[in-house]
Amino acid sequence: MNMISLGVLRESALFADMTDAEIASLAELFTEKTIPAGKTVFVENMPGESLYLVKEGTIRISKMLAEGDEQTLVVLGAEDTFGEMAVLDGAPRSATARVIEDAHLLSIRKSEFDELCESYPALGLKLMRNIIRIFSKRIRESNEEYREMLIWSLGRKD
Repeated sequence: MNMISLGVLRESALFADMTDAEIASLAELFTEKTIPAGKTVFVENMPGESLYLVKEGTIRISKMLAEGDEQTLVVLGAEDTFGEMAVLDGAPRSATARVIEDAHLLSIRKSEFDELCESYPALGLKLMRNIIRIFSKRIRESNEEYREMLIWSLGRKD
């Protein structure tokens, strides 16, 4: 892993409150891949096995509504993460991830994540806490969007 990647890791919320030595240790577990615009990283309901960190590029996360209809949930860029649930529960993907602009992604597989948590519990706990913070922020944002949709659907202006 080169120094540029370490810089991306350092700036990501996934590695908040970690020392440079901890980040360097984690960097060894990540693999890098380049995916061109228009390609799909993963599709909703397929088996999930990796968490991703965007080094460069743009990723659209979307959900299927009906046959052929997709709703964009969020557009992610550098330093953002996605696919976190896969390393926690191994359940099928809850959404689809497509590349909008050529992307350089860093990924860690569930098996490596689990091994990290077992071998280095303190570091694994820091990583888990950061994932929970990311989830918490997303849930709060979703709650606010849901509230705004309810207000709009009821025709109120609060």
